[in-house]
This record gives sequence, C-alpha cells and structure tokens, in this order.
Amino acid sequence: MDFPIELYEIDEHHPRYEMVSHWHTELEMIHILNGEMNVRLNNSTYTAKQNDILFVNPEIIHAATPDDCRYECIVFDISYLSSAFEGSRYFFEGLLDNEYLINEYIPFDNSEIHNLVRNVFNLMKNKSSGYKFKVIGEMYKMFGEIIDSHLYSNITGVTELGADKNMHKLKNVLVFMRDNYDKPISLSDMADAADMSSKYFCYFFKEMTRKSPVEYLNTYRVEKAARKLITSDISVTDVAFACGFNDLSYFIKTFKAYKGVTPARFRRGE
Repeated sequence: MDFPIELYEIDEHHPRYEMVSHWHTELEMIHILNGEMNVRLNNSTYTAKQNDILFVNPEIIHAATPDDCRYECIVFDISYLSSAFEGSRYFFEGLLDNEYLINEYIPFDNSEIHNLVRNVFNLMKNKSSGYKFKVIGEMYKMFGEIIDSHLYSNITGVTELGADKNMHKLKNVLVFMRDNYDKPISLSDMADAADMSSKYFCYFFKEMTRKSPVEYLNTYRVEKAARKLITSDISVTDVAFACGFNDLSYFIKTFKAYKGVTPARFRRGE
C-alpha cells in the first residue's frame, strides 16, 4: 500500500456497523458524527457521543456497539510516519511497543486536537490532488499537539501481569474464532484455545467482551456474511454455509436478530 492511511465511513447499513472485539497493529481514530456508541478499549468503557473523538492504540482489544449512530474511522500505520522523520522515531516506536498510550478519550473542549483530527478526516474524504501531503502534515501537527499537551501516558512497568495474561488469552481465542469461523466450533474448542476449562472460559469471555462466546461467534459470522452478501452474488444458502452456519433457517433468524432485516433484504439495501 503506497499510502497506509484508510478512511471508513460507517452507518447502520455497513456490514461492520457493530464492532466486534478485535485488535490491530495500526492506530485508529474514531469520530462520532451523530448518535451514541458504547466503546470498550481493553478494560475501559466509554459512551461516545456526537463530535467525540477516541484513539485506539496499537494492539488494544476494542469493540463498539452503536446506538442509532453514524461514525467514521481512520486507521493508519504509525511506522510509516516514524520512517518519514527520524526525529519522531522514539515517540512512535514507544506507541508501537505499548510503552506510550495516547489518551483514549479526547474531550470536545480540547478544540486544538479536535480541529486537527477533523482536518485529517476532511482531507481523506475530499482527496484533492495534494491531499496525501496535507494529511501527513496534519498528522504531524496532531502528534505535536498530543506531546505538547501531554495527552499520552508512559506505561512502562505499570501494566499488571494478570491483566496482561488475560489479554493474551483473549487474543488467542479471538484469533482461533477468526481463523475457524467457517467451520464447526464447539465451546470446548474455544476453551482449549484460551487454555481454560469450559466452565471458567464462559465467565472469562463474558467478563472480557460483554458477550457470551456463542454471541460473539454469531456476531462475527454475521459480519462476515454481510460482507459476502454485498460483495458477491453467491446465494444466501451458500453464504450461510461459507460463514459456519449449517442450517439456513437458523442463519436467517440469527442474521435478522443482529441486522434487523433478512439476508435477502440486507443484500438489496432495504
């Protein structure tokens, strides 16, 4: 990718409207356009409202449940900014190594940061002939303001060992689900991926994600199905089986429970 900065505009018709628990190595910015959204970042929970901005640091497990909400996200590779300017490398490498964490929630009264972030979003949407240069410039100004205003923390040596182990176990089982969602998966299989007993695993997973393992797996499968419905012309039955549902009626019922419409109507944009 020649320009590793991506913009996503998301409303209720987007296949990833509800953000299931996941993580990535890129930094993410979330901007709430209207409505509300409950956002979970590792063990912290926020109710984000119109105009709010949240930063998702690299490797942080995050999930979000929108409530009549429209929002936009920018995901970008910090290492790209680091390699472009030698003087910034120490700070960016600290973010990548989780030694530094940008403050996750930026209050709306911090007008300087909000203006800079909104500038980045607007430049990414308008895409003038020189937008890439302008986006990089605004990014550096944004990080400069974050450093000047000390809107980050140094967490070296602060993370609790138990919490870190729990996140590692959760990541293991999320990777297992992501890699095997199209196959039959039992509760025992998921518990084994987390190296736990089935009984304790259910409690652990619900505590960490606010969903039961089956609820999470169904949400993930429906998300994948929604993507296939709008990007391919394969039949609804084939989509169901490709996403781990071995019963068409159960797939339709589950899809409607999460999306509010049947798979066929979702495909038609109704």
